[in-house]
Amino acid sequence: MAASSEPIAAIATASGRGGIGVVRLSGGAIEHFIQPLTGKVLAPRHATYCHFLDAAGDRLDEGIALYFPAPNSFTGEQVLELQGHGGPQVLQGVLERCLELGARLAEPGEFSRRAFLNGKIDLVQAEAIADLIDASSREAARSALRSLDGEFSRLINTVKDALIQLRMLVEATLDFPEEEIDFLQQADAWGKLAAIKARLELVLAQARQGSLLRDGLNVVLIGQPNVGKSSLLNRLAGYDAAIVTEIAGTTRDTVREAIQLRGVPLHIIDTAGLRDTDDLVEKLGIERTWAAADKADIAVLLIDAQHGVGPREAAMLSRLRGIPVLTVHNKIDLANGSPRVSADGMELWLSARSGLGIDLLEKQLLQLAGWQATGEHTFIARGRHIAALKRAGGHLEAAEACGTQLEFLAEELRLAQDALSEITGEFTSDDLLGVIFSQFCIGK
Repeated sequence: MAASSEPIAAIATASGRGGIGVVRLSGGAIEHFIQPLTGKVLAPRHATYCHFLDAAGDRLDEGIALYFPAPNSFTGEQVLELQGHGGPQVLQGVLERCLELGARLAEPGEFSRRAFLNGKIDLVQAEAIADLIDASSREAARSALRSLDGEFSRLINTVKDALIQLRMLVEATLDFPEEEIDFLQQADAWGKLAAIKARLELVLAQARQGSLLRDGLNVVLIGQPNVGKSSLLNRLAGYDAAIVTEIAGTTRDTVREAIQLRGVPLHIIDTAGLRDTDDLVEKLGIERTWAAADKADIAVLLIDAQHGVGPREAAMLSRLRGIPVLTVHNKIDLANGSPRVSADGMELWLSARSGLGIDLLEKQLLQLAGWQATGEHTFIARGRHIAALKRAGGHLEAAEACGTQLEFLAEELRLAQDALSEITGEFTSDDLLGVIFSQFCIGK
């Protein structure tokens, strides 16, 4: 699968005003764009100050031109970058001149897609480019950079190489049916399979951490009116994101706030208090509360520590099946209580108003999410990576169950390898590539 060599062009810097803006071209015959655009002959990989020219030879802008001959460029094609001033009209004028000369406007992610198709990066590294741009925390950016450097790909390839060796061993025995079982036992084929499975489980655990850094966690706050949901949201956010009053039913719609805990993005959703009401607006808010709870990763059920769990809270708990529920007893400052966590970690006592116990809540949320600080070894991962790793693990489970049925064993090992190959892009449909790269920004 090779990339098209049709010249493409796009503004590679963010929209809006800026000190510097970049127009990027990539494809075949880019050298023919250089003289009309710059009026100069550019030395490869050297920054050259020049004017950017229109069709009449008049100046559109001035700046730095960089020419990268193929294959020594990001895309593996000839690449020309024009680095000028970051005014939208200036950049648009330079881009339009590139299009007049025969380039086509690049689609979202097309530069990265060409880099992938030309073998400059694998699919994991291509996705890491977008994740690095979109990173919402420093830890997420560092993890995306590790994926871009190939750390995730190397782990996948290590498992896949071991799997290939085992496949070769199993399939070689199929030609010698009278000796196949003894041969595989002597070669410790099933021991090798167990080792591959264990290594894959470690990669999956690391990928889950990377996925959490990328996508974050949806946490919904629910409870009766005036139990302190909005106060807790404000405490976690660090500012008054929600209105807090003594009037029951103040919050009538969901209020969303993004925060970070140890670099992990948390999307906190404050909701309308749950109670019987004839108010139409409040009823709509309560419907949205349950809709938010259905989509959440974790529910935090707030209870007034002065009253404890009553029939209404019990009814809420019975409805919140299927997701982890952390029961938080708020207002311990009014009940003369102290911050603490229950033995099973699913109940917690704090004061949203004073801040007592907030650190315990943050710790428990991360623990429920499965977050484990892994230092410099966390890489960014996506939902499709997790799904492919799980699928590969399922095929390895099935392979273990095949026993001496070697034809079935060989097939399950092949399917496991295919699942891993989907992650790095060696075995990937064009439809999947279209979905992945369409989510990139133009110019990348």
